[in-house]
Amino acid sequence: MGSEGPKPITINVSGFKKFQGVPENPTETIVNNLTSFVEKKRLPPGVTLGTCTVLETAGDGALPMLFEVMESGISSNGSTSDEQVVWLHLGVNSGALKFAIEQQSVNEATFRCPDELGWQPQQLPIVPEDGQTSRTRQTSLSTEAILKFLRKKGYDVTLSKDAGRFVCNYVYYHSLRLAEQRGSKSLFVHVPPFSRIDEETQMNFVASLLEAIASSC
Repeated sequence: MGSEGPKPITINVSGFKKFQGVPENPTETIVNNLTSFVEKKRLPPGVTLGTCTVLETAGDGALPMLFEVMESGISSNGSTSDEQVVWLHLGVNSGALKFAIEQQSVNEATFRCPDELGWQPQQLPIVPEDGQTSRTRQTSLSTEAILKFLRKKGYDVTLSKDAGRFVCNYVYYHSLRLAEQRGSKSLFVHVPPFSRIDEETQMNFVASLLEAIASSC
């Protein structure tokens, strides 16, 4: 391949299991079905769907699995300097009516209810060595470009600077930090429940999201 060709990109995707108040998490269904769905739709040349992982809806107790999955995804796919590795994390916002691209995460864990492993931190820094809970980390992906791409496809999408203070924000913060250390990229996107936007539409949205991410890299 010549240098003028598209840069190869591998996108690893994660979702979450059920948690308090959400007995069925749409992101678990999406992630479990994504590989077969994408095989039928076909991604653009140079774009590869990597690992698809469903995480426990937990903070500190789920970190070993998150780190293990992320490290394996980076080491297996990031062996060549011209290849881009992206981590796409999906989470549900039970009150949402549209999709939300999260531009940043905050170094604060304040869980409104215990996570699925029983942990409920209040105003704790996610990474103490990063300093105060007001510290933020931003995605290095062009969220504006991704938003424009998806809106052209007809999806109701918005940009957000607040991923909450629960598990979604917790995982996103660690992911952004590790991505920065490893030279990869990370993005978190909130989706509504299937009762607000049906499963087929959401599957198509995530497939388009993979294209949007690839086109913005």
